[in-house]
Amino acid sequence: MNTTVMSLPGATRWKPLLFCVLVALGFGYIALQKPDDESYGALSLLPSLLILATAVVSKRPLESIFAGIVSGLLLLDPANLVGGLADLSLEVMMNETIVWIVLVCGMMGGLINMLERGGSVLCFSELLIRRLKNRRQTLLCTCALGLLVFIDDYLNSLAVSASMKNLTDRYRISREKLAYVVDSTAAPVCILVPVSTWAVYFAALLEENHAVASGGGMSLYIEAIPYMAYGWAALLIVGLVVMGLLPDLGPMKAAERRARNGQPVPDGIAQDGFDTDKLPRTSALRGLMNFLLPMAVLVAASVWYEIDLLKGALVASLFTMVLYFWQRLLDFGQLVDAMLDGFKVMLYPIAVVAAGFMVKEINDQLGMTPFIIDSVAPFLSREMLPAMVFTLMAAVVFATGSSWGVFVVSLPIVIPLAQSLELSMPLTVGALLSASAFGSHACFFSDSTVLSSQGSGCTTMGHAITQLPYALLGGALAILTFLVLGFALN
Repeated sequence: MNTTVMSLPGATRWKPLLFCVLVALGFGYIALQKPDDESYGALSLLPSLLILATAVVSKRPLESIFAGIVSGLLLLDPANLVGGLADLSLEVMMNETIVWIVLVCGMMGGLINMLERGGSVLCFSELLIRRLKNRRQTLLCTCALGLLVFIDDYLNSLAVSASMKNLTDRYRISREKLAYVVDSTAAPVCILVPVSTWAVYFAALLEENHAVASGGGMSLYIEAIPYMAYGWAALLIVGLVVMGLLPDLGPMKAAERRARNGQPVPDGIAQDGFDTDKLPRTSALRGLMNFLLPMAVLVAASVWYEIDLLKGALVASLFTMVLYFWQRLLDFGQLVDAMLDGFKVMLYPIAVVAAGFMVKEINDQLGMTPFIIDSVAPFLSREMLPAMVFTLMAAVVFATGSSWGVFVVSLPIVIPLAQSLELSMPLTVGALLSASAFGSHACFFSDSTVLSSQGSGCTTMGHAITQLPYALLGGALAILTFLVLGFALN
């Protein structure tokens, strides 16, 4: 008799559920064993470590983040999981920053969808095709566009990728490499330009934390730009990549091999959702103006409203609707459908970013950031502080995905520490902003990573994994730079 036990077809389906149950029981047990009057200490790291481990294994960011959220809530209050999840969801969705992100991402998605359905993106791509003759020129053009669209990383991630997908597909450049080039000229560029949403936000944050006198936040920010080592390193590396002087590393090599074999779009990604043959056709000059004018209005309106991308996107969307309706490229119903469909496309990135904010809230309640900083504070010195600030805060932002929110918690700790050691404040701010840019660039569920992958047409994990070797190389260069600066300036 054959006694071999045959595995049931649905047996593997239960393995993830069993794993989740065991993890939940483990976190609940840990929470019950912890005395109420003790801080969480090293336990505060567990949810973030679970997110990273689950994401690497499953390649599914949203589900991995949700696992970390549930585990964190179990640590905080295992008897009130459902109530805690409901309260946390409501708290995050009432956060002004999240509402801003939802509206900006949705409106940017709608605007780009109108540009695509009005034929403007296709016309812009066809004009570039006549002038770009090979892969290197196409990548250089993508990089140059990323440098020009410096006002906000969201605008960069969505607009540049949408306008360059046709060209990179034509020259068999993988969507992952397109996402990497776009992402590398998003946050790293925004921190280096004082006329950006990042500069406005961090300048105000520096004033709130008494790093400078009232009104001097932007001056300190500008003084810190030469010390933003990661931004400069990321730009150097992406420049070497597009010039072909730095070879494809790790998973990027496999993605590029697939693209050279005729498949620039990765498996599991649908092609663009409309037939380009049915798009409205105009003259080359008219089509180019229909693309450039909305972009110019978007940038100009954002600057006019004190670097507010939400108001800029609103003005640009209304302008584009009037412009296209007046030219009879799309009727009113088609314009509204384009806006709504563009908003729908952004729902997954919005969900990932919102979930990342939930993780950040849980980590704040667990005291993760103060624990990490307090753990290494006894070993800090004036010479080592810049490199340590960059390394620690980069790790925190990478773990939480919140390149802005983390510094609301960390600045009140880091700034007084730097002041007590009489460390150069521009150097300290440069290390902090470098850490923020690295976390936004490297984290697989940061807003910049998610939007770059969404705009470029590849999976979030596919983009994150192929980009990680370059981000780590930039991080290593930044650490070395801060070590040199720490000893040279002290």
